[in-house]
Amino acid sequence: MYYGSGTYEAFAHPEKPQGVDKKSAYIIGTGLAGLSAAFFLLRDGQMKGEHIHILEKLELAGGSCDGRKDITKGFYMRGGREMDNHFECMWDMYRDIPSIEKEGVSVLDEYYWLNKHDPNYSLCRASTNCGEDAHTDKLFKLDKQSAMALSKLFITPEKDLEDKKISEVLPESFWSTNFWLYWQTMFAFQKWSSALEMKRYLCRYVHHIDGLPDFSALRFTKYNQYESMILPLVKYLTSHGVKIEFGIDVKNVVIDNKPDKKVAKQIIYIKDNKKQSIDLIKDDLVIITNGCCTDTSCYGSQNVAPDLSKIVNGEGESWDLWKNIAAQAIDGEFGNPMKFCGDVNATNWMSATIETSDEDIINHIMKICKRDPRSGKVTTGGIVTVKDSTENWYLSWTINRQPQFKSQKKNSVLIWVYSLNTNKDGNYVKKAMRDCTGIEVCEEWLYHIGVSKDKIEEYATNRCNTTTCYMPYINAFFQPRKEKDRPLVVPHGAVNFAFVGQFAETPRDTIFTTEYSIRTGMEAAYTLLNVDRAVPEVWGSKYDVRELLKACYYAIDKKPVAECPLSLKEKALLKFAIKKTKGTDLEILLKESGLI
Repeated sequence: MYYGSGTYEAFAHPEKPQGVDKKSAYIIGTGLAGLSAAFFLLRDGQMKGEHIHILEKLELAGGSCDGRKDITKGFYMRGGREMDNHFECMWDMYRDIPSIEKEGVSVLDEYYWLNKHDPNYSLCRASTNCGEDAHTDKLFKLDKQSAMALSKLFITPEKDLEDKKISEVLPESFWSTNFWLYWQTMFAFQKWSSALEMKRYLCRYVHHIDGLPDFSALRFTKYNQYESMILPLVKYLTSHGVKIEFGIDVKNVVIDNKPDKKVAKQIIYIKDNKKQSIDLIKDDLVIITNGCCTDTSCYGSQNVAPDLSKIVNGEGESWDLWKNIAAQAIDGEFGNPMKFCGDVNATNWMSATIETSDEDIINHIMKICKRDPRSGKVTTGGIVTVKDSTENWYLSWTINRQPQFKSQKKNSVLIWVYSLNTNKDGNYVKKAMRDCTGIEVCEEWLYHIGVSKDKIEEYATNRCNTTTCYMPYINAFFQPRKEKDRPLVVPHGAVNFAFVGQFAETPRDTIFTTEYSIRTGMEAAYTLLNVDRAVPEVWGSKYDVRELLKACYYAIDKKPVAECPLSLKEKALLKFAIKKTKGTDLEILLKESGLI
């Protein structure tokens, strides 16, 4: 497997890998990583569809990319996905996945046209005082110390950031900046999250710094992630003979592990309450989803809070599988699952889905986001963060294009709400979010959008339906770590197996994205089959001086660099440096960026 860029590699079709007709594949997990691995085995590896078996414990494909309606409780959206125009592996795949709505059109085409016709941007990024615009005004408000610390983090080698928290590399003043408000709520980082992962995010999305305050950098699907992304992919795979086998709970992959050669020999699983196994021959490939951020999700409904009694720190089916595999390592080459799942107090947050068609509530929404959610177009353009809840639930909410589900009632609106602090009392509801019913969660949200207190209880009870989901491991991938804590997609010496998903390691890309899952699936398929076509490299904006200069300009709130608070010595050095650029291309670039 190798990386490449440009249309030469992107447009090429690889030759059929040698011996592929004799090979079979067993893929553990039907999340986006497992499904994409199957796709690349099929399209580029040219493996026979009937030779690809995807093993799934649940009765529904999609993994964490879900979205469903419980006929008795209502709609559930555990989370959502924001896409970037430089998700190179993702768009490489979806250009060949047919739309399930429009004949002769790919998923990429319909996605591209949708976001061209209805571009995403927010008109209110944060609120305060029960529904008033907090007027962050697209500004970062970075002080000099914070700006310098971010710059230093950007250029610090990953090795020097291993096992470090963000709070260890950024100053106290940073936490009160708009930059941190945007960053924390958009990506779900915490002060104790990995400094290494924050550096990756800074480098990966430096070309989007200007679009961070109003979400103009983002693109969204038409419907929820399950209907827009998973269903078309599943249909494509099954139409080509790929077998998805549900109700299979994989417990272990037995590996003959030698320093120079590692071979998967057996898959052990439970089906129909019986322990069973698949003995692997030399032409069998195994692709493993190790770890899952939505493992052990706990669901609540309108009148019932999530039951957290069965959560055991460090345990869950996906984690147990990974631990069983990791125990077979010689020198930690299969990763360290406990690094990620060992502290649910650090890795949890909670979401809710509110359904309403009430006119008064919708009017309150429109007052904040300045758009009608029933128009079918962009509404909030991303999350609205409740700024005065930062010391309480730290609540944010969003309304994507409606309807979010094809089965949604006409003129009903679905609101997705999430909170980073599940253990603190709300501003209005004096309870921790994790202990709240759907009604109580809705009451907190109604309070923050400005519904009068005398109406809140009645509205939450009779004019809304709210489902909730507590996820103990949703932020697990942000835990401080060392490089080897995540196994390589294909470990050194591995002959016939690979790891995929958010807890496999691929360089430069960022976890908690659809691209990361798909990239690992592509790398796994290409490596195991020796596909002679480049995997697209991670977009290299961090190496582009134009993007770096633009990022600097926006990070200092669109001011020429000479207007920054500098000492006399710094001003003198700056004046000298700018003078030296006169008559060069660098001067042109500095002027184009707005820095001079």
